Amino acid sequence: MVFEEKMILNGDPDEEEEEEEEEELVDPLETIRQKCEETEHCVHAREKLEACETRVGSRSETTEDCTEELFDFLHARDHCVAHKVFHSVK
Repeated sequence: MVFEEKMILNGDPDEEEEEEEEEELVDPLETIRQKCEETEHCVHAREKLEACETRVGSRSETTEDCTEELFDFLHARDHCVAHKVFHSVK
């Protein structure tokens, strides 16, 4: 009974430890993607994508979409990531 009262007053110590461990985890893929997005080729592809989005967004009736520009950007980013990601895999 005393143990139960301490648990109620102090909380479960295991929960605090698990929360601290979760905060420290960083996905290396996301970090590499962010670095690759800053490369010259990816910046150029992103600029084209943003220009397309602006153009399409400014028109009320259009059949144009930015699928090609999006795929070009993702291809450029993933190409960069593919060369770097396996160096961080254990």
